[in-house]
Amino acid sequence: MADMRLLERTLAVTVPLNRARRNFLAKFVMALIRVKTVNLAEVASAFSGRALPESSYKRIQRFLRGFELPYAAVALALVRQAGVPTPFVLTLDRTEWQLGSVWLNVLVVGVAYKGVALPVLWRVLEKKGCASTEEKLEAVGRFVRLFGAQSIAFLAADREFADRGLFHYLRASGIDFRIRVKRNALVANGRGEVVQAFRLFRSQRMGVGLALPTLRRCWGMELHLTGLRLASGDYVIVASPRVAPNALSDYGRRWEIETLFGCLKSRGFRLEETHVTDPERLEKLMALLALTFCWAVVVGEWLTRHKPLRVKKHGRRWKSLFRHGLDYLRRILCDLESRAKRAQFRRVILLLSCT
Repeated sequence: MADMRLLERTLAVTVPLNRARRNFLAKFVMALIRVKTVNLAEVASAFSGRALPESSYKRIQRFLRGFELPYAAVALALVRQAGVPTPFVLTLDRTEWQLGSVWLNVLVVGVAYKGVALPVLWRVLEKKGCASTEEKLEAVGRFVRLFGAQSIAFLAADREFADRGLFHYLRASGIDFRIRVKRNALVANGRGEVVQAFRLFRSQRMGVGLALPTLRRCWGMELHLTGLRLASGDYVIVASPRVAPNALSDYGRRWEIETLFGCLKSRGFRLEETHVTDPERLEKLMALLALTFCWAVVVGEWLTRHKPLRVKKHGRRWKSLFRHGLDYLRRILCDLESRAKRAQFRRVILLLSCT
């Protein structure tokens, strides 16, 4: 099939693989888009070609079991493919779900881009709950080794990642950050007394942010704090190493990784339906998902350049770039017998190229 060969050649530009692996990758990506689930039996049933679903299923298992993916090349390709400009806004978070008695927990470094984070690096944590300091440092360190600290505008993360070791590493590396801290974090007030962080903002009018004018000592270092009192009674308190007038809105970019998790799971590829529990195999599956996800986002963005998506009253699009692109790809792949659809397919394949 000529269209399949074109997709294979384009993937060769994206990720350096041999011919057999390129063929597998092309078939897997197309099948994943058709069935919208990582259930491997369903993916195998949608593989193109003459092979029986049972044979395709075994082929998928062999790939996940025995093939080593060039993760660094995949990470670089994902960023180039989407055309994300530097410096990057990084987001760091994890998603977990339960399969029987087994907890699956994936720590992800994403690049925030137009309302969604692109998954660039990930690591499966063989446990339930928070990542350790070493795991956080390893995740950010891998990104720095690939792209350089100078490529990062700032790192946004939630309270779980307010960690003395991470703060010191980021400052020593010259990386700016907007990390939310817990309301009871101990910091110095204006008189140098150690108090809980929320006390510095409890007199502030509800819903109005306040950036403290001076540095405050916490976690053994001097940090700027910006806070907001919520109607619920909770506080959003964001730490940054330098003055950041837009610290609260910058921190808000971390929600783009939550959008990513929704797209990978219930609103997209239903990642929680996978029965893959081995960490190495799950990381390979994440790479296949990341490539497919990025293609859908790029296609969605390309479509909106020709016809912008309708914007609702709350200011957000009625459909995400990912969903817009995925729906378009599915319509094409489910009707490749049509000459018009084949022409459209060749057009969107070219969007995968990083050159």
